[in-house]
Amino acid sequence: MGKQSTPQFSALNCIDLSNPDINQSVNLLKEACLDSGFFYVVNHGISQEFMDEVFAQSKKFFSLPHNEKMKTLRNEQHRGYTPVLDELLDPENQVHGDYKEGYYIGVEKGEDDPQSKKPFYGPNNWPAPDVLPGWRETMEKFHLETLEVGKAVAKMIALALDLDANYFDRPEILGEPIAILRLLHYEGQVSDPSKGLYGAGAHTDFGLITLLATDDVPGLQICRDRDAKPQKWEDVAPLKGAFIVNLGDMLERWSNCVFKSTLHRVLGNGQGRYSIAYFLEPSLDCLVECLPTCKSDSNPPKYPPILCHDYMTQRYKDTHADLNIYKKQQA
Repeated sequence: MGKQSTPQFSALNCIDLSNPDINQSVNLLKEACLDSGFFYVVNHGISQEFMDEVFAQSKKFFSLPHNEKMKTLRNEQHRGYTPVLDELLDPENQVHGDYKEGYYIGVEKGEDDPQSKKPFYGPNNWPAPDVLPGWRETMEKFHLETLEVGKAVAKMIALALDLDANYFDRPEILGEPIAILRLLHYEGQVSDPSKGLYGAGAHTDFGLITLLATDDVPGLQICRDRDAKPQKWEDVAPLKGAFIVNLGDMLERWSNCVFKSTLHRVLGNGQGRYSIAYFLEPSLDCLVECLPTCKSDSNPPKYPPILCHDYMTQRYKDTHADLNIYKKQQA
């Protein structure tokens, strides 16, 4: 029997949010953003006990019978359950959709709130309280606490781009953010890229930044140079209690490609794997145009300005199954 290859783990910078030397942290972050676009964040203020509780509650949801989970099926506002194979991130190389199931939680807006009619806002699609008591409260608390971590990272990114520390934390950018928490469960499939089978196909993230908490099962891989032939993939080691942070396409566009949005994927190794992704995006009406410190006469903007609303709507439409297929299955 052939030897299984040992994963080659990527060396990523580690940003300590409790470090009083902000310049040191900003320099480490800038180095990471210019290189791999991925880094760890530790001492972020969310206790290990609470992180463990959130993962335990996530497992409880995914352990429910399929018909119970389908009662919270993702709606038009992208809230709720996404079944296995629902998402197709790399159609050129994937035979099927991703071998993962997920659950989207956004910023809670009641139906009487005028914003609830806008894309990506509105009430969440919660499991019934008698099915999972206390579940909603745990997830809402984690959503709020992770938003604060995301804003702290955004301040460092602003400083790394020679902007004011609060550049992204202004009302028109992160005042009403599209902040989406996504619980993920990869079943025990073994991925096989040669057969087009992936836990999550190769992709870049859409938005500003993503914060990822993982269990201790590896699977995440990054490709620093997406144009290389063949592509070289490196494993990212799980780090207990840390967030793995990566930059999204919107920040690459905003920074005029100074900072990188890096291709990544998940390969299953036969073990079940749980992770929790937090996608931090600007307000819907935010105009994403080249940052003042990232352009010059010799380096003009590479992209035209675009509204966050238009950009995000198209990206979600491109990667998710049409909801009508589930209506037909349930008919």
